[in-house]
Amino acid sequence: MITTNNRLTGILLAVAFLLSIPLIAMQFTDEVKWGLFDFIVAGTLLLGTGLMCELVLRTVRKREYRIGLCVIILIALFLIWAEIAVGIFGSPIAGS
Repeated sequence: MITTNNRLTGILLAVAFLLSIPLIAMQFTDEVKWGLFDFIVAGTLLLGTGLMCELVLRTVRKREYRIGLCVIILIALFLIWAEIAVGIFGSPIAGS
């Protein structure tokens, strides 16, 4: 069984791994151009999502509700990420 501390460590390692992908890609190509602010925003979104899912796993008892809430949190992450990346909704967040 996974303990709480192992899950938190896993969340931190997953965020670090995901942020290392664009960092490494920037070393090999000019197609990826992330600045410090991009890494801060991405790290905040990823860490916030992971911690919110952890909170749901700790507090919600029914398995179905846990799954549903975590799916909603992940969908919110993907929608926010897509809006920031390409502006699918045309909001001021994306610079539209």
